Amino acid sequence: MFLAFKEIKKEKLRYGLIILMIFLISYLIFMLSSLAIGLAQENTQAVDAWQIKKIVLNKNSNINLAQSMLTEKDLKKAKLGSKEALIGETPVVAKIKHHPSVSAQFIGIKSKQFIYKNLELISGRKAKTAKEVVVDQAFKLKGYKLGQKISLNDSKTKYKIVGFVNNAKINIAPIVYGRLSVWRKLRGGMPNVKATAIISQRDNYDYHYHNAKTYPAKTFINKLPGYTAQNATFGLMIGFLFVISLIIIAVFLYILTMQKMHNFAVMRAQGIPSKTLVGATVSQSIILVVIGVVIALAAMWLTEFAIPASVPMNFTPAIMVIGSVGMLVMGIIGSLIPIRSILKVDPAKAIGE
Repeated sequence: MFLAFKEIKKEKLRYGLIILMIFLISYLIFMLSSLAIGLAQENTQAVDAWQIKKIVLNKNSNINLAQSMLTEKDLKKAKLGSKEALIGETPVVAKIKHHPSVSAQFIGIKSKQFIYKNLELISGRKAKTAKEVVVDQAFKLKGYKLGQKISLNDSKTKYKIVGFVNNAKINIAPIVYGRLSVWRKLRGGMPNVKATAIISQRDNYDYHYHNAKTYPAKTFINKLPGYTAQNATFGLMIGFLFVISLIIIAVFLYILTMQKMHNFAVMRAQGIPSKTLVGATVSQSIILVVIGVVIALAAMWLTEFAIPASVPMNFTPAIMVIGSVGMLVMGIIGSLIPIRSILKVDPAKAIGE
């Protein structure tokens, strides 16, 4: 460790460039991981808030909420307790004069069921009539206010915003909560369709009748459009960044080791054991990685404060720990590559020169 510190202190520019590279890669890993988590959560915010375990959809809907339709016949034998709720879902465009339009998902619910009762309001109150709605806080960020009346799609009916709710997004789109009867009007054209799905907070809920089929919540989430592909893409990018960090650390340390072979030979001739030289190389790598990662963490904390609330970024403690440990492991592995050259150094070279 002493040799590592002495050399880093002597060659500030050289090692400073290595630290800069480690910092940039670490920062990019933390940023991509935070964006991946943030986007994944925006896909499933509402589902997580509902705390559901099972979902009943039309068996021909390809486990897609937007394509599911449950008719009166499908729901004929459904037994709904306090932990079950009917929902209706349809895409809408919310509009109001002098405000940007918002592409959203209208979720029709019943006031006596658990979704309505468990809404986490950040301001306002719950809807009490069919012409009142509660909307996600994304509307608030776009300038919408309590008491304003919005139109949905081409409907001439105006709906008054009476509350803003937290964690109300599905497939990244903000949710507009209203009555199930309103959903039927917005959906239109199919009077026998009663709901899009039954959702349940019970693990053992199982309903199969006519075209209705029960699925685990995890299966439903994985089938959300783009959800699995998005997570896989971010995971692949982050994995490649770890590999790139390993290559950079290994190449830099190997070049530096080759440049110091004469010095190593002299130290070996003086009786310094190989394990001391190997320990100095590994320690050097750990020090460089720790400094680079610490700077990246500080930069991420500043970024989290500065970045707009509309950007779906979530820098969690898990990301900090996994990213830091991952970079440290890559640094240690990278430092092992030049060790073979250190172990083969010949003290006689120093004596001969």
